[in-house]
Amino acid sequence: MKRRGTTLLVGAILLAVLSLLFARVPVPYVELEPGPTVNTLGTSDGHDVIKITGVPTSTSAGQLRLVTVQVAPEISIGEAIRGWFQHDYAVVPRELIYPPDQTEQQVDQQNAEDFKQSQNSAETAALRALHYPVQVTVTQLVANAAAQGHLEPGDVITSVDGEQVTSAQKLADLVRAKPVGSALAIGYTRDGAPATTTITTGAGENGKPALGVQVEQKQPHPFEISFDLDKIGGPSAGLMFALGIIDKIDPTDLTGGIVVAGTGTIDDDGVVGPIGGVPQKMIGAREAGATVFLTPADNCAEAVANAVPGLRLVKVSSLDDALNALKALREHREPAPCTGK
Repeated sequence: MKRRGTTLLVGAILLAVLSLLFARVPVPYVELEPGPTVNTLGTSDGHDVIKITGVPTSTSAGQLRLVTVQVAPEISIGEAIRGWFQHDYAVVPRELIYPPDQTEQQVDQQNAEDFKQSQNSAETAALRALHYPVQVTVTQLVANAAAQGHLEPGDVITSVDGEQVTSAQKLADLVRAKPVGSALAIGYTRDGAPATTTITTGAGENGKPALGVQVEQKQPHPFEISFDLDKIGGPSAGLMFALGIIDKIDPTDLTGGIVVAGTGTIDDDGVVGPIGGVPQKMIGAREAGATVFLTPADNCAEAVANAVPGLRLVKVSSLDDALNALKALREHREPAPCTGK
């Protein structure tokens, strides 16, 4: 009997040790959890998140908070099991965050570049909303190319076949929308005077339609904008950066005194795109005191499925949508809600 008891005790100890070791076995998954949130109208580490010089800025009674997700790149099977049963965590295959053909350092570098680009696009989109348009200016003519005799360095190209040119990329897209040899009506300004000319496109790089000009994108404005925020990566803060710029420059308090959080990529034209980690970002937003969450339209179904009590989900597809939603909230009207469809 004594021997049997000893055997059971030893077996229990071995089982406990094996269970402990098994729980620490690494698995090919990563864990997502709510990350820090930052008020784009406030400070971080004692510095303005968005600094604007050369123009008076306004102070908001509320907040515009960007939200983040923290990633645990290496987890054990025990941590994975815990994550599967806790609603504020998500356990996903590692390759979704760290593709097999990239190192963690390469992914981090790409995230840092995306974060910087999100700031650039946020500035461009915000300045558009503040009535500082992008100017696509001719810097050089290609020798013997289509634009010779039609355009000059310093001309600002404003339209192609009546469609507005809002960026250098937009110009390229409009020119390439028709085959080589197409006659395009090109609107431009020279020394401030508007004019129109017709240019028949030639074959440019890789045989694609081209005007034969080199251009640069400018957006003249009488102040400077800079960002001071690190330890955050990826493109998903673009929307909230754009709103922060506008709120600081425009005397109108966009927040109406409430705490608004949100997420979404943004491009130069102000189009808001989907992001990842919505459930964790919503939890982080609510924990930071937000009562409204600006949600990219393509993330609405996921957001509704993971709704957080006390957090109103507002659907946005563009910067204009976000500005209109904030105006509706200030006027105690109902903004466009997210739906599960």
